Amino acid sequence: MPQRRAVTGRSQEPRQRFAEELRTLRTSGGTSLRQLGERLGWDWSLFGKMEKGETLGSPEVVQALDQHYGTPGLLLALWELAAGDHTQFRERYRRYMALEAEAVSLWHFAVSVLPGLLQTPGYAREVLAAGGLRGKELEQQVEARMGRRELLESEDAPPFRTILSEAVLRTPLRDGTEWRNQLEHLLTITERPSVTAHVLLQSAGLHGLMSADMWYLLLPEGRTVVYTENGYQGELIEEANPVVRLQKTYDAVRDLALPPAESRKFILRILEEAPCDPSI
Repeated sequence: MPQRRAVTGRSQEPRQRFAEELRTLRTSGGTSLRQLGERLGWDWSLFGKMEKGETLGSPEVVQALDQHYGTPGLLLALWELAAGDHTQFRERYRRYMALEAEAVSLWHFAVSVLPGLLQTPGYAREVLAAGGLRGKELEQQVEARMGRRELLESEDAPPFRTILSEAVLRTPLRDGTEWRNQLEHLLTITERPSVTAHVLLQSAGLHGLMSADMWYLLLPEGRTVVYTENGYQGELIEEANPVVRLQKTYDAVRDLALPPAESRKFILRILEEAPCDPSI
């Protein structure tokens, strides 16, 4: 990791400090703005504006930069100080994102919406718009979410397993074409050796993960942490006893789900049934 400069002079001002850190990390690695944009999947001009202090970017963009530079949590912490709004990210969520960047393996359970790591731009746009985002902010968040997909698409991507409730696949987008694009993308990405998907049919009945999406992260030192989230809040769980209990619950739900090959066939059937008319 490039060595950081001491905080002196103008860099004591949070926004300037954040911009200087971004510029130092990039130039120390000999990377141009255009190369950085190509590697992370964003317009390179965004990173130029961030390094000039003209914009702070979104939290997900900063998380992707933390992951790219190998500085888990550092840039996000500086971003939060620069934004001057400590309510945007609670400590536990900020810590979760830092841990996600370090994880050597990830497990996930989806209640009703595909995880961001598997979303297409069209799917992400409709989901985020349903949450109230509009205009430029919406487009920035869509771009940020797409940037996070690098976690699964890099050559050294960690193993990722997801269990998708049938409801996730039975809830289409309003735009039929975008919905088909999403299903096709899901089939494509699950062909990767590092990505495994299970479908949990509604006929499986009640189970222990019905109330929230769950993320399980296996960290380099061998311990696992769990992050649970619903539409209103999230919680990072690190204590050993509840983590073990939630791991056992996840394993039990996985046993109820279709195996990967059957799950792909199920997704393919959903795709074949999906109407081509954009106005579902």
